[in-house]
Amino acid sequence: MKIYLIRHGQTDWNIQGRIQGSHDIPLNETGRSQAELLAKGMDSRPVTRIFSSTLTRAMETAERISSRQKVEIYSMPQLIEVEFGKWEGMTWDEIMEAYPKEYKLWTLSPDEASPPGGETQDQVISRCVLAVGEILRITGGREDVAIVSHGATIAYIVSYMMRNHPEVESIIVENASITTVNYSPLTEDFMLFEMNDTSHMEE
Repeated sequence: MKIYLIRHGQTDWNIQGRIQGSHDIPLNETGRSQAELLAKGMDSRPVTRIFSSTLTRAMETAERISSRQKVEIYSMPQLIEVEFGKWEGMTWDEIMEAYPKEYKLWTLSPDEASPPGGETQDQVISRCVLAVGEILRITGGREDVAIVSHGATIAYIVSYMMRNHPEVESIIVENASITTVNYSPLTEDFMLFEMNDTSHMEE
């Protein structure tokens, strides 16, 4: 089974360096063009199903792939971006200035601390594990699928699949990138095949 982990295309908040989190920010013009190129890049990676975050930027990206491959999209709230609570809409510099104590605690103990009104690391991991388990249940671990999600969420999913190696902080995926993971239903092991492929964007 091949699992293609896809990050959505660009948004205005991506350009501005603002934390999007659970805010429903749509793709901008560049993001829509990226999604079209991504969908073409997926032509050589046929899938039987697409699982997508319910947020607009992810769904818009998933719809481009669905339109070309004529496969169904399954919306999954477990695949939304990490919820950053009151930090959403802010830049990291603004967060460090407005919430210095909370930011320091969150960086030192992300498994226990959370942004004000946001999720802890353990909460994010739990829903990512649930999402992966549900996808494997639906497919029987024997179908090639696309998962359209977000930068931080994809990092947590990859880290979980690789048994926490590499660590979440070292995993960076760009807008409209494809990360490929192979899964064996016999051994129940995941193998990272390709990380952050953006070669389809060269057009």
